[in-house]
Amino acid sequence: MNFEKKLNSRNIKPTNMRLLVLQQLVESEAALSLTDLEGKFHRADKATLYRTLKTFEEKKLIHSIEGKGSVKYALCEEGCECAPQDQHVHFNCEKCAETFCFTQTKVPSLKIPNGFKAKSANMVYHGICANCS
Repeated sequence: MNFEKKLNSRNIKPTNMRLLVLQQLVESEAALSLTDLEGKFHRADKATLYRTLKTFEEKKLIHSIEGKGSVKYALCEEGCECAPQDQHVHFNCEKCAETFCFTQTKVPSLKIPNGFKAKSANMVYHGICANCS
């Protein structure tokens, strides 16, 4: 994968830190928290990592998942605009605390009352992942 091209496709300037963070997100099997990223970059500034994640999220390169006590981030699928119909199910392992994207399983669409406008949807299963069972 060409990381610079991926960032440019979302109008994100490809700085060294952004390229490194994107590489970590691509190579990870599970969603990563800010703390996870801090552990991978011993000399990185926490504020820089946070701003990088927020930029990626604003530009719809990644999405956030509310986990147990922390927010985790994962890459969006190609063409995702983070609209409710783009959302997929997540799985949080209670043993290893990893969060996984089930991109093949979309969050079900619900009919909501008139006057309401959904901007996002979130569905998280909790249990034991395949690695821990």
